[in-house]
Amino acid sequence: MSDKPTIDVDMVRELAGLLDETGLTEIEVENGGQRIRVARTAIAVSAPAVAPTVIVTGDASSASTSDDPASHPGAVVSPMVGTVYTSPEPDTPPFVNVGDQVSAGQTLLIIEAMKTMNPLPAPKAGTVTQILITNGSPVEYGEALMIIE
Repeated sequence: MSDKPTIDVDMVRELAGLLDETGLTEIEVENGGQRIRVARTAIAVSAPAVAPTVIVTGDASSASTSDDPASHPGAVVSPMVGTVYTSPEPDTPPFVNVGDQVSAGQTLLIIEAMKTMNPLPAPKAGTVTQILITNGSPVEYGEALMIIE
């Protein structure tokens, strides 16, 4: 007879389903001396679980008359609440700088939300004229992050 504990496969499936339902990355339960821990592995920056949607306000032909950067026709706004990172790693150069030419789909920055790193692609080609956020700062849904003209 083996001293190996038996695994309650149904419990593991139930906990994995709970992770999906709640968006949690890890859950652990203990019952009768048996402990089960189910965790979702971190997702690489190059392959996010859900591609974020980029919202561009206005149109390229209209001029901004407001002081609100989000109303600028070239504004790239945050598609989610999270923490913004301007570079892929802490000690590496930023994805883009003011004055850089970007192409549509090029990664501009990363927004961490619920422990998932979400790259934010450029919605259009152009020149980065303003970066309105700082590395590591929290951002809100709809907040202007940068201007591309």
